[in-house]
Amino acid sequence: MRYAIIADIHGNYEALKSVHKDIERHDIDKIFYLGDIIGYGPEPEKVIEFIKNNNIPCTLGNHELAVFDNRILNKFNIDAFESILITRKLISEKSFELIKNLPRFILEDEILFVHGCPNDDVTTYINFLSDFELINVFIKLKTNICFVGHTHELKLYSYNGSEITKNDIFSHFKFLDKSHKHIVHAGSVGQPRDGNNKAKYVIFDSNLFSIETRFIPYDIKKTADMIIKLGFPRFNADRLW
Repeated sequence: MRYAIIADIHGNYEALKSVHKDIERHDIDKIFYLGDIIGYGPEPEKVIEFIKNNNIPCTLGNHELAVFDNRILNKFNIDAFESILITRKLISEKSFELIKNLPRFILEDEILFVHGCPNDDVTTYINFLSDFELINVFIKLKTNICFVGHTHELKLYSYNGSEITKNDIFSHFKFLDKSHKHIVHAGSVGQPRDGNNKAKYVIFDSNLFSIETRFIPYDIKKTADMIIKLGFPRFNADRLW
């Protein structure tokens, strides 16, 4: 089976469209979204409608959580806070109900999908954990592979039962050791923060036990212009470049 894993779209419909055009060319069996489909970006309603119309499984992200939970919203920085207030005005009641009912994790085909940290943590940044804390995460992890979003990074954490290794996955293709446990940071479609402004997503081949990183260009200016026009913080537009 071949899986496309998408994280952190953040209302960037232009990036999402370009990514899905690429997915259609790569013999993908299933698609999964890892949350933060909204926030920062100008077209949250279109992104949610796309997910609904295509029946794509999606986990709850912290930006979805902040839309209906002010306790989470109040922990956001000022740009993220203001972006959620605007986003609330741009989504329909049906879309609000859809994101409110997203699951905290998805377990399918012995693969775990979660926004923040295994097994079902929506808000924890796994890249902020110490190695000791990560080892505890791996010990509790029931699957050999897990995909996370939230960090906007392309990283591979692996655990061999005693040690953790951490590697960037900027290279396009990598085989994984089936005897180890792995946590894959799937990057970001809508707001990359790794010095490369292309939309990123990951393909997992369960037969080869491999991951492939895809880098997809899209119309950044169109998205950036809409962000500014709708009154989002300008920083949201500038960081896309």
